Amino acid sequence: MAELDPSPAAQGDPDSGSSDGDHPVGEKPAKKKSSFWRELPILILTALVLTFLIQTFLARVYVIPSQSMETTLHGCFGCTNDRVLVDKITYNFTDPKPGDVVVFRGPDSWSQTEFDDNRSDNVVVRWFQELGSVIGLAPPNERDFVKRVIAVGGQTVECCTPDNKVKVDGKPLTEPYIHYEEGRGDKQEEFAAVKVPEGQLWMMGDNRNNSSDSRADNHGPVPVANVIGKAQFIVLPPSRWQGIDNPNPQAVALSAPAWQAGLPAGLGLAAAWPVLWLFRRTSRGIRSRMTSQD
Repeated sequence: MAELDPSPAAQGDPDSGSSDGDHPVGEKPAKKKSSFWRELPILILTALVLTFLIQTFLARVYVIPSQSMETTLHGCFGCTNDRVLVDKITYNFTDPKPGDVVVFRGPDSWSQTEFDDNRSDNVVVRWFQELGSVIGLAPPNERDFVKRVIAVGGQTVECCTPDNKVKVDGKPLTEPYIHYEEGRGDKQEEFAAVKVPEGQLWMMGDNRNNSSDSRADNHGPVPVANVIGKAQFIVLPPSRWQGIDNPNPQAVALSAPAWQAGLPAGLGLAAAWPVLWLFRRTSRGIRSRMTSQD
């Protein structure tokens, strides 16, 4: 019969200094380190694909290159233009409403574009320009505009009232966001009444006297289908981080007179006493019956 070898090495004693293979007992083999340069292209490709999907379906960063939306959005020659995050999801569930600041693709009649940017003839430089436009570091090479919705389909818009206000359906608007650029006057240019077709929007810039919008020759209303998304936040520069206000300019103009607006509260107050009286009377009746049964 074969005898067992009582030596520590034969029994796998960790103090014996060796075991099966080339590694000491109790130590795991060292894993091979993956090359950083081998993984870098995969990381870049993954980032680009995710960026493309996000910008296509969820949100996109746009540079504001013109002054038409001053001072809500800053865009001027020789300065740091605002970068805004445009939400592409909201209008999948609802339509643009008065007061919304939106980015839209200009119809064919809108010959001038705010976001159009000349691309370099150099292939490499042009590639980097396109990449920059995807992440908001350069203007997209598209016929895109940013304006505020003033009126929607079925409404009639015109300018102006004696105190220089735009009217929608005959009611003056409340527009706290309007900016009059120095040297361009503080009166809006008048235009005749226009009924906005169904499914279209009347767009105007906040910098009211320096904006090529629905008032311009051959421009007019914009189809809702051309809207790309709603401008939600200013993301750059850091000093301008903030949400973008979209007060409804028609809220005051289209609200009911004060006495009508107070009707619900008045009716509620008037009905409160009879309801309370009925409740007390019913409670007393129930208690009386319970007492008599006892």
